[in-house]
Amino acid sequence: MGHILEHLLNIKKQNGAGYLVLIDPDKQDIESASVLAELSAEADVDAILIGSSFLMSDRLDPMIRSVKQVSGLPVIIFPGSSNHISRYADAILFLSLISGRNPEFLIGEHVKAAPAIKRYGIEAIPTGYMLIEGGSCTSVQFISATLPIPRDKIDIAVAHAIAGELLGMKMIYLECGSGSIQSVPNEMISAVKEQINVPLIVGGGIVDPKEAGEKVRFGADFIVTGNVLEKTGNASLMREFASVIHSAKPS
Repeated sequence: MGHILEHLLNIKKQNGAGYLVLIDPDKQDIESASVLAELSAEADVDAILIGSSFLMSDRLDPMIRSVKQVSGLPVIIFPGSSNHISRYADAILFLSLISGRNPEFLIGEHVKAAPAIKRYGIEAIPTGYMLIEGGSCTSVQFISATLPIPRDKIDIAVAHAIAGELLGMKMIYLECGSGSIQSVPNEMISAVKEQINVPLIVGGGIVDPKEAGEKVRFGADFIVTGNVLEKTGNASLMREFASVIHSAKPS
């Protein structure tokens, strides 16, 4: 087991659940990302994800270096394609879009990325990524050319999550996508969690700490927020998210 995955599992064991902040290089410049990262460290955030569905900018490498320097937190790539690789990251969520049927995002992009990941010695965390209907067409839906799992098809989500674990995924990630109108239904989170033994990450459309706490109580092991912080960027909101998430589930 890699040390970043072990770190995340220890966070889950100690606090019951963990809080991850997502920074998008297409939406933040290096200075604003560094400020957000520094605030994250002060607010008891557990790790930082950096990534985008598309990645128009060339800021990935310098942003990761700066974020690591100012925060001291683990920095994990949240990739949209095989081009989203940086030797400066601590780890990468090796995402397989198991909710879709596009072979490029099931295995194709992984084959392209694998040599660089191995060459740079980046810790890869195999993650079953599941796109859930969130009330709008998100960037990841458009770029991946896949359909999200309907919100009311809980049995389909459960079956996909079980398949992901059986395929060897170390984590399952339920995601409505950046900027989604709705978040992953609590009932779906609970049903999936009951059927898997690996950590469950939930992100997309979570706009306030109370909602994040509900997701944890229904079974989420890690909560990811991105857009809500990019718009406000205040430390008090991050501290509230961290406090609620860390106390919502018995450790």
